[in-house]
Amino acid sequence: MRTLYHEWLSPFCRMARVVLAEKELDFQLVLEKAWERRPEFLAMNPAGETPVLVEPDGEVVVGGEPITEYLEDVYKDRALIGTAPLTRAEVRRLAVWFNVKFHREVTVHIHGEKFLKRFLYEGAPDSQAVRAGMTNIRTHMDYVGYLTDRRLWLGGDEFSIADIAAAAQFSVIDYIGDVPWEQHEPAKDWYARVKSRPCFRSILTDYIPGFPPPTHYADLDF
Repeated sequence: MRTLYHEWLSPFCRMARVVLAEKELDFQLVLEKAWERRPEFLAMNPAGETPVLVEPDGEVVVGGEPITEYLEDVYKDRALIGTAPLTRAEVRRLAVWFNVKFHREVTVHIHGEKFLKRFLYEGAPDSQAVRAGMTNIRTHMDYVGYLTDRRLWLGGDEFSIADIAAAAQFSVIDYIGDVPWEQHEPAKDWYARVKSRPCFRSILTDYIPGFPPPTHYADLDF
């Protein structure tokens, strides 16, 4: 059985999960407490980070973006990067936008302060960092609105890795309850369409003991 080692509320683990599901590949999820640095896990990834994908034949692929590229290269029936060179370039550009820029400007500030610190007993959240994340997310939501006003999906007319990367990041902040959806209707409409896709269902059933999501989290109509 294909296995994906993941962590709670990791956008990169979520991205890998959605790609696997969109391509209709069977897999089992194994929660990996990476901070425990298990020798068996370090043998698969010396960096000690998730996600890690282990294929049925035992081959190991490490990291959200490498896993995505690997799955796209090997399982071609459901293309998620596109076929035209310009489309592929745009999809990759937007995936980097959300995996790097959004993550640095929003996820690190909100998820890092309000979830990781609490979960790892590292003290109270830095309110200034949280405020910075809440300010930055609005710019990114405006950009989602700008893109979807001109295209069906973020990267073009087809659902793609760009949408998956963005939705994985947003879903982490949404689990915490800090996405101002009501003030950004175009972004909300786009995310509702992503939530309605079968590949996203398992993300919406996530539940962290002692840290439940808001009531709207799994609601397809918010």
